[in-house]
Amino acid sequence: MSGKSNTTNVPEAKEAMDRFKMEVANELGVPLTNGYNGNLTSAQNGSVGGYMVKKMIESYERNLAGK
Repeated sequence: MSGKSNTTNVPEAKEAMDRFKMEVANELGVPLTNGYNGNLTSAQNGSVGGYMVKKMIESYERNLAGK
């Protein structure tokens, strides 16, 4: 299997996901910027991604419960 694994499956969602990532980073106090963030620790970057997943799962579960 070749190719990039870091691609957006739905290109139209990229902007929304970027906004969501910045919102989560702001909530967590992680000084994330657009572009290069090599100055941040793995823990900082991982906390943003992990919290994004947590919020998406919570949202999905709320939607399931409402149906």
